[in-house]
Amino acid sequence: MLGKQFKGVSIWPFVILKNRELKDDYYFINHEKIHLRQQIELFILPFYIWYFMEYLFRLVQYRDTFLSYKNISFEREAYTQEMKEDYLSERKFWAFLQFL
Repeated sequence: MLGKQFKGVSIWPFVILKNRELKDDYYFINHEKIHLRQQIELFILPFYIWYFMEYLFRLVQYRDTFLSYKNISFEREAYTQEMKEDYLSERKFWAFLQFL
């Protein structure tokens, strides 16, 4: 789906990295930790169903795979909050809803 942009993915309870150096990228790891929190909140399997369904909805809406991916509520939350070091400690339950 994302080709060259793919750096890694969170699949509870793991973060799978494209290359080993990414483990030292604080913002990338924080982004993926946000996804792990989202997955826990939705009891894991529903997260993936919601993610896929929202991606399909965005694909119909934008007709562009990358734009669709970037506008999934889970991704919007993770991208906008990944630089905040204390975000996960102050994050409200189901915070991704504000990014719908």
